[in-house]
Amino acid sequence: MSIFDRVHNRLNTRSMKWDLREFIFQNEDILPMWVADMDFQAPREVNEALIKRAEHGIYGYTVVDNAVKDSIVNWVKTRHDWEINREWLSFSKGVVTSLHMAIRAFTEPQDKILIQTPVYTPFYNVIQAHDREIVKNPLIEENNYYTINFNDFEEKLKSGVKAFILCSPHNPVGRVWKKAELEEMARLCLKYNVLIISDEIHADLVFSGKKHIPIASLSEEIANHTISCMAPSKTFNLAGLEASYVITTNKEKREKLIEEFQKQGHGNGLNTMANTALEAAYNYGSPWLNELLTVLEGHRDYVKKELEHNTDLRVTPSEGTYLLWIDCSSLGLNAKELKEFMTHKARVGLNAGVDYGEEGKQYMRMNLACPRATIAEGTKRIIEAIKNR
Repeated sequence: MSIFDRVHNRLNTRSMKWDLREFIFQNEDILPMWVADMDFQAPREVNEALIKRAEHGIYGYTVVDNAVKDSIVNWVKTRHDWEINREWLSFSKGVVTSLHMAIRAFTEPQDKILIQTPVYTPFYNVIQAHDREIVKNPLIEENNYYTINFNDFEEKLKSGVKAFILCSPHNPVGRVWKKAELEEMARLCLKYNVLIISDEIHADLVFSGKKHIPIASLSEEIANHTISCMAPSKTFNLAGLEASYVITTNKEKREKLIEEFQKQGHGNGLNTMANTALEAAYNYGSPWLNELLTVLEGHRDYVKKELEHNTDLRVTPSEGTYLLWIDCSSLGLNAKELKEFMTHKARVGLNAGVDYGEEGKQYMRMNLACPRATIAEGTKRIIEAIKNR
């Protein structure tokens, strides 16, 4: 049996995904397939490194040393063909925290910030929390495939946008942006002097035939204009350990960002276990990740085949992430009714598409990072609920 087929009992482990079912969905009899963490154990080498560190028994103040930094430098070079320097790195507990700090450091209240909707819900929050203005560049959906409306993108940048939060790969629609798309976004941002804040937390989760390209790797000029946020948390299921980093090639921008982190009480480091897990994951986790990607691709294809064969739902062909974007418009339900149907009729806990923007009101987001038995059960529940309407 593959390690990715093993079903683990996560109840009573303080799991947000499993132990908050009643609070989130008002229904404990539900299969949770929502929040973006995995029902898989982290790589064996990560667990062994954590156990060894715990056996030391002393948890004093921790620094991010060159060994940890070098694991990041090597990972980014090996997986993404981008040569970075240790000096470009700064650290935070999570990518969303980094987004907050970047918005505070590089924009002012009432500044316009552009996002491409439907998009990861915290993008809205990090803009509104600091009294900035949301500017939307809605993605174009045609024949169940999403692309960028570049005419609209440029018009919005012209209107005085100060920063653009890029989601790459895109959550929730699963696009892995092509080099030409990234180049055009970057060209326009340079033309209108718009800072790129790039959320690349799903960078490692890309399916066969696709390649993630860090937008800052396109050229030195683009890198100088970009704040790149990355982490091992989605890749290796380490979210609870709070380990992420920011790559900023521009020294002035990097110092300004670190200053903002410190001003807000976040420092510029990682906790003891985050240090340990990140280093072990990046040094030894590639075989585990390669197997995971094969498993996730199989799950994606299974759900798409089952739902489209047995219902009128349409599954967006995901190119990356472990999140599936499902078009439920054939059910003829509004956003509230759709969520109620999935929660109380199908008894599957999915993310409501409307939470990612008005464009997602007929969609639901499914988390594929669980054993095949869970995938099969969740898919079966949806199909049976639709057939029994």
